Amino acid sequence: MTSFTLMRVGLIAVLGLFITACSGLQSSAEMPPASELETDPYEIGVGDTVAIHVWRNPELSQSIVVRPDGYISMPLMGDVKAEGKKPEQLAIEIDDALSEFIRTPEVTVMVTNPLSKEFRNRIRVTGQVASPQSVAFQPGMTVLDVVLMAGGITDFAADRRAVLHRQIEGEYQSFSLNLEAILTDGDMSTNYRLQPGDVISVPRKQLFRGEL
Repeated sequence: MTSFTLMRVGLIAVLGLFITACSGLQSSAEMPPASELETDPYEIGVGDTVAIHVWRNPELSQSIVVRPDGYISMPLMGDVKAEGKKPEQLAIEIDDALSEFIRTPEVTVMVTNPLSKEFRNRIRVTGQVASPQSVAFQPGMTVLDVVLMAGGITDFAADRRAVLHRQIEGEYQSFSLNLEAILTDGDMSTNYRLQPGDVISVPRKQLFRGEL
């Protein structure tokens, strides 16, 4: 091997280490286990169907879809903000408002068709996969499951630089994925269990990284 070739190989290696150090991605050891993350209480969203039952007042009970502006319309009360509220919270507010018109109302609210959850509880895979897509989350779903559902990676995928983006405490954090190890070597160390809202990004190979 010539000195020029050795120099080129060394330069590529140094660049690779530099880019990895500057990427800000957390190591696999820092990946939070999905089982340890608490599930947030359900909040009503636009498009959800809510069933409102007022005890001994069937004329006030109804099933209604949350409008695009986040409101529902209630007899005696008019428009009521529902979006972003927990069902029990909305029930208390309706109960308090109706107490001005009827004696000791007892209100219960149930979400019978959580349409907004369909979009909040999804997994997305983008970039160099055969079919980038958004799929419904299922308990136990892993990185490998979603990549296979997307048809696998393309010939141009930088499979050792894939990234999992996860929202933690209101902010997205990124974690390195080695799809080459998962798909080729059977190394499942980065085959993480997924959570609703996770995004998997598979970048394209780059010449200056020596990937082409």
